[in-house]
Amino acid sequence: MRFLVLGAAAGGGLPQWNCGCSNCQDARSGKIAPASQSSLAVSLDGRDWAVLNASPDIRAQMMACPSMHPRGLRGSPLASVLLTNGDIDHIAGLLSLREQTPFTMYATSEIHKVLEDNCVFDAVNVKKVSRERIEIGHDFEILPGLQVRVFPVPGKVPLFMEGETVQTDLIGEQTVGVRLSDGQTVAYYVPGCADVTGELLKTLSDANHLFFDGTLWDDNEMIRLGTGVKSGKRMGHISIGGPEGSIARLAGLKADKIFIHINNTNPVWQPDGPERAFVHAQGWRVAADGMEIVT
Repeated sequence: MRFLVLGAAAGGGLPQWNCGCSNCQDARSGKIAPASQSSLAVSLDGRDWAVLNASPDIRAQMMACPSMHPRGLRGSPLASVLLTNGDIDHIAGLLSLREQTPFTMYATSEIHKVLEDNCVFDAVNVKKVSRERIEIGHDFEILPGLQVRVFPVPGKVPLFMEGETVQTDLIGEQTVGVRLSDGQTVAYYVPGCADVTGELLKTLSDANHLFFDGTLWDDNEMIRLGTGVKSGKRMGHISIGGPEGSIARLAGLKADKIFIHINNTNPVWQPDGPERAFVHAQGWRVAADGMEIVT
């Protein structure tokens, strides 16, 4: 399998358009690399690609990747798109893929309903883009020879669907992780996760590669910095650090582990910072736009 990180950042990217935090200032000045919103592409042959989540930045992401450029007057190496939830930073890019070129869109029934309830997504012509409903726990091929299975992870409904009360650890079709296998290597993509449960640990136990939610370093990060009023738990994301964080909870997992979907405020963006050093010491890597991994 060949993996290409199209985007490593969480919603808003790095720098975020309205943020003047130290990370965003450093990204604007060139001290650290900018990053677009989270998306991962996968291929078996380097010619046909499946994209996991359609970031609002997908046009620029595909432009930056020559292997995803058209090979003729019209068309695309993009064969399919799989959605892991209905968040804006994972579905808005579909509107940039409305140009009458066929591909297959995979999602659970609940995620498809998010699109169906918003008529703007009718611009993605169903006569060109088939909408395939996938079931939790059932294998299917997203590319010839590439088996995929989705599974529930703790999460919540998209922000624009929240009511007065919000359950942030829902288990169902609204937030899923993705298992990919070519018959030899197993990889997982989990860009949004509120908690590492015993069931999730069991699911991930055969991973050779893991791309995992790295949104925040600590739960009160945005509150402490003055960039937001919500904790990580309230947003449906487990933190990286701390005794209950993802590094601690996934310490026993023997895999190539990579954080993705990283918020602009997260200190792990700083390549010479103590947080990045700690991540590396614990056997993790930090995703970056354009990062490529070939198994």
